[in-house]
Amino acid sequence: MVELTAEQRDIKMAAQEFAEKEFRDIARELEAKEEFDDRIWKKTAENGFLAVFVPEEYGGQGLGHFEQCLILEEFARVDLGITHQIDSTFFGAQFILFNGTEEQKKKYLPPVCEGKWRIGMASTEPEAGSDVASIATTATKDGDYYVLRGNKVFITNCTTSDFLVVLCVTTPEAKRKHERLGAIVVDTKSPGYEATTWHGKLSLRCSTTGDVAFNDMRVPRENLLGEEGKGFYYLMDFFNHTRLGVAAFGVGTAQGALDKAVAHVKKRKQFGATLAALGVVQTKIAEMGTMVETARSLLYRAALKADRGEIDPALVAMSKWYASEVAVKVADEAIQLHGGSGILVEYDVEHYWRDAKVLEIFEGTKEIEKLLIGRRLLGLH
Repeated sequence: MVELTAEQRDIKMAAQEFAEKEFRDIARELEAKEEFDDRIWKKTAENGFLAVFVPEEYGGQGLGHFEQCLILEEFARVDLGITHQIDSTFFGAQFILFNGTEEQKKKYLPPVCEGKWRIGMASTEPEAGSDVASIATTATKDGDYYVLRGNKVFITNCTTSDFLVVLCVTTPEAKRKHERLGAIVVDTKSPGYEATTWHGKLSLRCSTTGDVAFNDMRVPRENLLGEEGKGFYYLMDFFNHTRLGVAAFGVGTAQGALDKAVAHVKKRKQFGATLAALGVVQTKIAEMGTMVETARSLLYRAALKADRGEIDPALVAMSKWYASEVAVKVADEAIQLHGGSGILVEYDVEHYWRDAKVLEIFEGTKEIEKLLIGRRLLGLH
């Protein structure tokens, strides 16, 4: 197990205390209303928990992805829906940090770190989910502008983001479809942008998700990030960092479900004793705890390597896949240990399973993660 520094322990504790104070009492209400309270986002920024990996010259704290994962883990331990909504406010900003010009970084990153702007990502399309290279949204050159046409789906914060980083076809003439894509920053207040919000989701109900349409939307060509034709490769590198955040979501969610299970079996009595006194329950708790610690170890190792500039795509994929799977399994067992009470909202445990399920799907399904791992181990990449 990784030994945390004194500063990292302080960060972890501060994040835990913040989440307990700001998330716990309001989470189920926000979920029922399918809305988010922007005051939580603002407080997160004010307390220095937003995009801590951004260098100080761009308004961040200059810490690492490891420290960001510590924060996300503790936040998700209380509520993943709120955590995801907060995290998604700077999702696209990470892409800009990796691929933007100096001028673009100075323009977009400080307001994000201050909690003034939200910058999301838009890559998924009706016919291009896991098959990112098949994106069909086009960006046609017209003088000093691109004209965007196309549709995106499953876009977080599509109705609330100030900007989106959009993956689209910028070089249709490329021979390989992986080399057709570019990434462009889009101002969502510009004419031609249309977004709608979904309702009735299984997971992350207080996090806004929906569809986007680009109707002949004109975007300055200076908003291109990096080079045309490199968008697919930029996105893969981006995912090698952001999937660490998803793994942190999984570890935190699993730990939160385990916490609930432990507290319940210690006080719930059956057959003349607490559930904790039963061997079958002790075995379940042992299995759950071991899975959580294993997932945490994978995450910490992958995040530390990333901060050393030694990105290991297979290790990142292992961490993301395993932490997501563990979150689902541990949450499922936590509900089982609660019995019938586990499906009731007031027992504050069923949401861990509902929210955990989406972790096996977004930012690379578990099947895609396993393919990536297998190819790397077999030397087929």
